[in-house]
Amino acid sequence: MGAVDDAGGGGEVDVFDAGRCADGYALGLAVGRRFGEAIRSRMRRDAMLWRQLLPFAATAPGRPLVDALRDANHTRKEILPFITNEDHHHDEEEADDDCSDVLLVSESTAIAGHKEDANVALLGHTYVVKATSPDGSSSFTAYTYAGELPTCAFGFNSNGVVGCQCHSGTSISNRFQVLTGLVRHSLSTLSRRRAARSSPAPSPGTSCRATSSKRRASTTPSHRCSSFYGSISSVCAFLEQRVSSPDMSVGHSYNLMDVRRRRIVNVETASGRRFSVREAGAAPFFHANMYRHLQVKQVHDENSMARERRAAELSPDSKEKALSLLGDTADGKYPIYMTGPTLYTLCTVLVDLDEETMTIYKGNPMNRDAVRVFRML
Repeated sequence: MGAVDDAGGGGEVDVFDAGRCADGYALGLAVGRRFGEAIRSRMRRDAMLWRQLLPFAATAPGRPLVDALRDANHTRKEILPFITNEDHHHDEEEADDDCSDVLLVSESTAIAGHKEDANVALLGHTYVVKATSPDGSSSFTAYTYAGELPTCAFGFNSNGVVGCQCHSGTSISNRFQVLTGLVRHSLSTLSRRRAARSSPAPSPGTSCRATSSKRRASTTPSHRCSSFYGSISSVCAFLEQRVSSPDMSVGHSYNLMDVRRRRIVNVETASGRRFSVREAGAAPFFHANMYRHLQVKQVHDENSMARERRAAELSPDSKEKALSLLGDTADGKYPIYMTGPTLYTLCTVLVDLDEETMTIYKGNPMNRDAVRVFRML
């Protein structure tokens, strides 16, 4: 499970197998020892860290927020909404990320294409981490940003559960005084845990808010759910319990996949106990960095809207068309495939549920230059 083929990339994507890890601390220590220099190099080059995050952390409102986020294992994306334009200037050169996804599940094709975009400072500062449970019964493989938890990008586990995520458009109500939530990395944990029991799923394409105590009581813990929809129910139960504080600020789009059951869903989250689940089908579903099916007031991002318009024009209804779309540069101002000067496509990943593979491409995915092929089962 989780075997990797070197597709001729000559080490373009560094893969570290940490082996059996007693706990998260042991894994973090092993990763730090292996990639310490890459982590330090990223921190030295991170303009956002030095120009925005560290100055904000030294302010009176910043100190308690950073302490709470540190205790909850959160990262920069959860801090940035609290930095006002009056506090610091938000220059284009400090843009953080812009990802794009294509989901398609038809009779002949079941794929998810994900383009991992980030600030140019992250070039050369990513790697793949594989870790195995202490008893050797399960493992996960994750594409990881240097210095961050596995993962804020994409990965899979040995039970055939796959995940990738994007930052979603900022909800108008996502800005609050205090942030204490555990959403992003806890969702990553939910998608990686081993399961043993199933439970009902939410209806595809529906928005979810607070539900009855009967449903809450009947939902099984994530580590006891074997079916894909059991995992989705656990995600919804988690959101119901955690994304319920008026002090919480979150905005992400998660793609969760079950290789064995050949299913893909997109989950959008926002503050105030709001989230929406949509199942992928035969009609191609494209996601940039704005909410697509969660009904919230949001900031309209011209970059995302331009990419959505281009996706509608190209209609990526096959694996080949999906890769071509993710490599599209027709719009000079808002290309889907990015080459700087600020935002850069680090890599493109294609998950093929029928072939049970995750393929990482370097450069423009139109060129089909695969550097790693992971066998997920």
